Amino acid sequence: MINYISPLPDTSWSDTFPRSVVILGSTGSIGTSALQVLREQPHMFNVIGLAGARNISLLARQADEWRPPYLAVLDAATANSLRSALPDGYNPTILYGPEGYAQIASLEEASTVLSAQVGAAGLRATFAAAQAGKVIALANKESLVLAGDLIREVCQKSGASLLPVDSEHNAIFQALCGHDGANVRRIILTASGGPFRGKDREFLQTVTRAQALAHPNWSMGAKISIDSATLMNKGLEVIEAHYLYGLALENIEVVVHPQSIIHSLVEYSDCSQIAHMGPPDMRIAIGYCLGWPRLLSTGVKPLDLVTCGPLTFEQPDISSFPCLELARESLRGGNGLPVVLNAANEVAVESFLHDRISFLAIPELIERAMRAHDGHAPKTIDDIESLDAATRARVREWAT
Repeated sequence: MINYISPLPDTSWSDTFPRSVVILGSTGSIGTSALQVLREQPHMFNVIGLAGARNISLLARQADEWRPPYLAVLDAATANSLRSALPDGYNPTILYGPEGYAQIASLEEASTVLSAQVGAAGLRATFAAAQAGKVIALANKESLVLAGDLIREVCQKSGASLLPVDSEHNAIFQALCGHDGANVRRIILTASGGPFRGKDREFLQTVTRAQALAHPNWSMGAKISIDSATLMNKGLEVIEAHYLYGLALENIEVVVHPQSIIHSLVEYSDCSQIAHMGPPDMRIAIGYCLGWPRLLSTGVKPLDLVTCGPLTFEQPDISSFPCLELARESLRGGNGLPVVLNAANEVAVESFLHDRISFLAIPELIERAMRAHDGHAPKTIDDIESLDAATRARVREWAT
């Protein structure tokens, strides 16, 4: 049943240390956690590239610490500001814009790329890394949501390997190790339920930005925190699972697990289930991918089964949190609907974070965008980006 998206890394990579690493999104929560992991074993990795969009002060501090020969940022003005913020005597090449991100992701001297940009902005660089045959530690789930089939195709041609950083998909990846994928009955993605688990629509009509950002278990960036609150994050992960593991939608289940201790499960043909457990800390999944097949020291405090309390499970509330079902609907419909879903969600979340729309307007705008889609299926990265841009323009107009 499992038809993994790419070949696994060969021994020329798995046996080679130190590894040369590029981190896309180094100033975000995944990127900063990755650098924490690398600090635990500084002799095993060479950081040769950091990309950090707009956060100049943090990127300059990271660059001063690691001294990579390449940096990348959002645009030319930000590149000039970054140059001024760097210490005397350190003169890296500073790239910018989508082309700059694609260039740093495909550097000849890089063996490993951590793709940790947020949202659709990460697609172009992830695709460039795949074309260049890199080992990609993939935290940017949107790359597969938007272009899963294209990325599968290019990985088969270039020999690029994907290792999943999302905690749920990393858990599944580990639970599959040593087992015949033909014996898999289904995978079970766990969801924390976010800060509003158990709340009804009447309550959700009045929630604030601050309430939605207060995730009970995970420390994440603003966009992913809102996606967790709406359950869209889990919807995107369902689509990601479809492309990553080659599974049909009916073989992908979601259960709410408020404690976030079991990160996901695989069920086999004998009805046994293998779960991956651990503290809710992304350094575990990041370290697993960057060090594969070795297990790295991550600095994470071990899980204490006695004190962690009972583990519970429940069905997701689709009535109050329709984004999960909208994601499933987009996958069933195909023809570019996952692109529309993601673009509409990113604009709606941004609008909510700026107090322009209510929390419940997020799924309403997404559904409206999906209904307005003409069914045209994008065939190239350029097509995907055009559909993404058109959807964003439409939803921004509705959200004003």
